[in-house]
Amino acid sequence: MPITDLLAQRRPHRADAARNFDAILVAARAAFGEYGAETTLEEVARRAGVGIGTLYRNFPTREDLVEAIYLAEVQAVCDYAEELDRSDAFAALVSWLRRLVQLANAKRVLVEGLAFNPGAFPAARDALYSTGGSLISDARGTGQVNADLDIDDVMRFVIGVSLGVYRDEAQRERVFQAAVKGLAAS
Repeated sequence: MPITDLLAQRRPHRADAARNFDAILVAARAAFGEYGAETTLEEVARRAGVGIGTLYRNFPTREDLVEAIYLAEVQAVCDYAEELDRSDAFAALVSWLRRLVQLANAKRVLVEGLAFNPGAFPAARDALYSTGGSLISDARGTGQVNADLDIDDVMRFVIGVSLGVYRDEAQRERVFQAAVKGLAAS
């Protein structure tokens, strides 16, 4: 099932309930971004301007909330691919990979879901692999990407770059650039 369908199924139909659902997701993204895994659900509810009961009505468990954030973030990365100028297929692929690495670095739950429990969110995995696979196929079709690489290889590179511990962002960028050079056809 596509990610948009999964999110739509969870989102309430009543306008006020849908607003609360959306507010909880926005607040949770911000809180988890700021405090990481230590974020309390009470903090999320406070930031969303809803009671804890409303949060639990929409997301019965912490895992349900994390999964919804994960799905929304993956959908945003997939949507980004649609905005790219594909006249230079390799540049489009690199732009998308940079966006994915930035998101994965900022949202460790994304990387952990992909790296350590890839079966946990099959719709998200399928969406990323489909989107990235299309970009790789385009770049391979122009002879810009090593023909031996597939989307699973490239996702492993994203995981590796994202999970690395770096002295600073300049070092992360150098590692990213080195990995990107490895994608290029020789």
